[in-house]
Amino acid sequence: MYVCICHAVTDRDVKAAAAQGIRCVPGLCRSLKVGSQCGRCTEFAQKTLDKALEKVSVGA
Repeated sequence: MYVCICHAVTDRDVKAAAAQGIRCVPGLCRSLKVGSQCGRCTEFAQKTLDKALEKVSVGA
């Protein structure tokens, strides 16, 4: 599912970023450009990242 349409970022991209150590939306912005254009995706990106981080911490 797309998280950021402007930059074609998917939930899989966000999950991969979380697994690589990204822990916040500004980090997603730096690495994937999430929220850097229209900004409408930031809330959904945060929720997606939070879920991904839960799974990363459970797997650790």
